[in-house]
Amino acid sequence: MPTNAPTVADLDEKGLLARIFPRLGTANVLLGPGDDAAVISSPDGRTAISIDTLVQDADFRLTWPSGYRTSGFDVGWKCAAQNLSDINAMGAVATSLVVSLTLPGTTPVAWVEDLADGLAGAISALQAVGCSVVGGDLGRGREIVVTAAVTGDLQGRAPVLRSGARPGDILAVAGELGLAAGGLAALESNTAYTDMDEALRALVAAQCRPRPPLRQGPRAAAAGATAMLDISDGLVRDAGRIARASDVGIDLDPAVLAPRAARLHKEAAKVGADPLNWVLGGGEDHGLLATFPADAVLPEGFQRLGTVHDGGGVTYGGEAPRTAGWDHFAG
Repeated sequence: MPTNAPTVADLDEKGLLARIFPRLGTANVLLGPGDDAAVISSPDGRTAISIDTLVQDADFRLTWPSGYRTSGFDVGWKCAAQNLSDINAMGAVATSLVVSLTLPGTTPVAWVEDLADGLAGAISALQAVGCSVVGGDLGRGREIVVTAAVTGDLQGRAPVLRSGARPGDILAVAGELGLAAGGLAALESNTAYTDMDEALRALVAAQCRPRPPLRQGPRAAAAGATAMLDISDGLVRDAGRIARASDVGIDLDPAVLAPRAARLHKEAAKVGADPLNWVLGGGEDHGLLATFPADAVLPEGFQRLGTVHDGGGVTYGGEAPRTAGWDHFAG
């Protein structure tokens, strides 16, 4: 970045917004940015809504130990992806994003423009048809904080909750497991990003720009999914959330998960990690975890992962799993 490149402190709020708004889409927006509130359509008559936050040095680093520099595009993409995934997990389709930015005055304007491009780029690449950024807020602070609220349309279906799993159901997953966790390990490692091979760089990309399976949520709902959620904090932890909400037990199948871990063995060895921990404890791929009746035909893109039974908690092949997943406030 040139040393004379403008920062947000060089612009007023109006000037910065003028740099951002043209980069954002306007799909299905009745009234977009510019007024005190946006207006969006709600064909179903019900609105699914969620919110998520990315905080500098808690959820991402501007410069990682590996030397990788987080771009605005990375942060914008990840912000959109994790919010779109939450709506997907309800069986709904996203209709809008409202984004709040807190920025230090030293933040380069180009970085913020890149963030807007990342938001729009993820919406387009992940095929969130009918969704766009409809407004938000700007504020000044000591660190970069990006918060987005997302709305979704249920399209006439009942929302799929975490509390509907029943003994005898099949547990299934759509999307990746462990890639983003591998990317985090690579970013935090002493291996310079410039020296990483293509396989490690692919894991870094999975961490910085996850690709949740957005088509699968509505498909699962239409196929009779009894419970569903976005895997954001790790397979074990999030399966436990279904187990608690549904008052059931869940057993994860090593015959399915061990091969997934084995495919990551070479990359894990490069950074001194256990790939099974990535698969069981990593969540930022934003895969989709769902339960289905035992006689259900799983929708395209889902793989059977385990079973639901009477009891409680989560086991891995009948034993306690080796990792609990991510907790924001754990020591």
